[in-house]
Order: sequence, then C-alpha cells, then structure tokens
Amino acid sequence: MELPKRDGDGYLVDSSMWTSEIARAMAQVDGVKLDDTKWLQILKAREYYEEYAVVPPIRKFSKYMGEDQKAMFKMWMTGPMKPITKYGGLPKPTGCV
Repeated sequence: MELPKRDGDGYLVDSSMWTSEIARAMAQVDGVKLDDTKWLQILKAREYYEEYAVVPPIRKFSKYMGEDQKAMFKMWMTGPMKPITKYGGLPKPTGCV
C-alpha cells in the first residue's frame, strides 16, 4: 500500500486521507503493533476530536477513556497522545503530552 505524504514526525500532511487501512500501514512501517486496546484509543481520540475540535491532553483523554494514565504510558512506551493522534490522522498534540 502506498502511504500518503507524511511530515517529519510521521503525521499525515493531509488528514482527510486518513483511513483505518492507512493508519494500520503507517503503524506497521513505524514498527508499532496496534492491538485492539490501542485501536480503541485511536478511534476514541477521533471521536473526541470530532466532538470538541481539539486533541485532548492525556489527563483529559485518560479520564474520557476511563483508563489509567500510567497504564496508557506503559502500553505505548511513550507519551500516548503522540502515537494516538498520529495513527488517528489527527493534528499533533500541543503542550505537555
């Protein structure tokens, strides 16, 4: 599968190109395994973004998900909002992530 153009951080240059297939292909290229839990977080972040038109900070998002923030960090092995937004075709998170 040919991936759409991505910026230096791996985010889609044109977020309207996002599909679940593209998200999975991007993760595969990046060497990231998207299990069901991670995939649910990605879809929930898209839902949140559609509703509020902002990428939530991790504190707010973990509450929204009803998940433990520390567990999310452990699962993603990094600040969770960065890969969640990247593979969700959302804008880069700003501030403390």
